[in-house]
Amino acid sequence: MARYFRPSVEMPEIYLYRPPVDFRKAAQGLAAIVVQELGHDPFQGALYAFSNRQRNKIKCLYWEDTGFVLYYKALAEDRFHWPAGEQALMTLTGQQINGLLDGYDISLLKAHKKRHYESLF
Repeated sequence: MARYFRPSVEMPEIYLYRPPVDFRKAAQGLAAIVVQELGHDPFQGALYAFSNRQRNKIKCLYWEDTGFVLYYKALAEDRFHWPAGEQALMTLTGQQINGLLDGYDISLLKAHKKRHYESLF
């Protein structure tokens, strides 16, 4: 099935906010978290992902030229695999945010270590 409203894989800045958020908050309330708790400017085009306490809903917020875009996904039965950690904020790639939205545990997805060689011989 095509997914037309997903965050772009090419988005340069994506942040996952780990603590649960009151999901009565709309775009302005989530933008206030970005400013007050993270010290970021929500008008710079970065995407911020938030979850509720039950981890069965995600809201993604980003600024697009003339206004906020709010992406909302509520699962029918399951929960999102929310990455644990001590820091409130985690940086993600476009592939990771889409994997999270698809139900993958992104903390288990690890790529091979990058190798750099000067010459084979």
